[in-house]
Amino acid sequence: MSDATNAEVLARKAVATPRGVSVLAPFFADRARGAELWDIEGRRYIDFAGGIAVMNVGHGHPRVLAAIEAQLGRFTHTCYQVAPYESYIALAEKLNDLTPGGFPKKTAFFSTGAEAVENAIKIARAHTRRSGVIAFGGAFHGRTLLAISLTGKVQPYKAGFGPLPPEIYHAPFPDERTPLAEVRRAVDHLFRADIEPARVAAVIFEPVQGEGGFNVIRTEAVQWLRELCDQHGIVLVADEIQTGFGRTGRLFAMEHFFERTGVTVDLMTIAKSLAAGIPLSAVTGRAEIMDAPAPGGLGGTYAGNPLAIAAAHAVIDVMATERLPERGAALGARLRTFVEGLRGQVPQIADVRGLGAMVAVEFARPADGAPDVDFTKRVQAAALARGLLLLTCGVNANVMRFLFPLAIEEPLFEEALGLLRESLLAA
Repeated sequence: MSDATNAEVLARKAVATPRGVSVLAPFFADRARGAELWDIEGRRYIDFAGGIAVMNVGHGHPRVLAAIEAQLGRFTHTCYQVAPYESYIALAEKLNDLTPGGFPKKTAFFSTGAEAVENAIKIARAHTRRSGVIAFGGAFHGRTLLAISLTGKVQPYKAGFGPLPPEIYHAPFPDERTPLAEVRRAVDHLFRADIEPARVAAVIFEPVQGEGGFNVIRTEAVQWLRELCDQHGIVLVADEIQTGFGRTGRLFAMEHFFERTGVTVDLMTIAKSLAAGIPLSAVTGRAEIMDAPAPGGLGGTYAGNPLAIAAAHAVIDVMATERLPERGAALGARLRTFVEGLRGQVPQIADVRGLGAMVAVEFARPADGAPDVDFTKRVQAAALARGLLLLTCGVNANVMRFLFPLAIEEPLFEEALGLLRESLLAA
């Protein structure tokens, strides 16, 4: 533990760091293990945020730590583009095999989710020799300038940062509350009023929107997007940065749609829980599309860092041996049933949704059905005061999302549900 108090460090933060880097908690982390973390004053919290969907295998998993330590003793950096290493190739081979679709694939590694998204767009543009991109309202694809242009939420991501890159277009997201016919009309309008399909390089979507509110795309919408892209020679990109690595009950969310329909995407972006907190992202996709950029067109000084690569190998092993996607699906079902059971006591619960362990609850005012942002904030604050770390999301900021580590121990999960009940009733 630190000799300083949370209040003292908070005062230093206000002086030393800009307000644009906002933080949720009024405490500072000292250590973490599994689904628990402790602050510098020794207080324990149950982590239902997971570093924003990064810690699916839990904090400090022994096999991940062992892999990082082994690599640490060999070398920490050479830049793969200067002096490559075999572990990068081996991890690419694993992702090529694990992602849906039996066609030849290739994988390139980067450092952040936003980097993966930007490079997916670069690859699609190089392959098609086109420039336009279609994304969806409520989407979140990162915080860099191109990524926020793709993002379908203004506050706080786009406000004050314009002008944004051109030729980015948005359509309504075809989730269960938005009829597919409405989305098809919107895209048809884009093609008639804004950009002809022959100039569109890519369509990018999240199988389950993260920041947008854990909105699950319609199965028939995935089929339609595939048909639309095939018709016009457009690259279809699935952003699996938050949905990937076991969160939805499969290693990748697109596996659900592949099992139902046989549909695959051309490119997939992966990050977050890929390397258990060590910065690593990837673009995996059809070999002929991935090969479109010329040599030197992809990469980065830290892209595919050997420590992160080692961590990712361990994460893949843990996912398989501990059957974490299946465990996550079971825990997610229990959580949904638990929250649904509180509707009679908490009339603000308007919807409980998600896929696998990617679960969220939306709050609305009982009187008029309007988004209840204040109640959402009160639930979050009440949970934090009780030692349960929760995150909000949604275009209207009225959705509570649950991103607990899939490896959470049973007693901790039950304790967290009790704290959640108390927080909902107290708010």
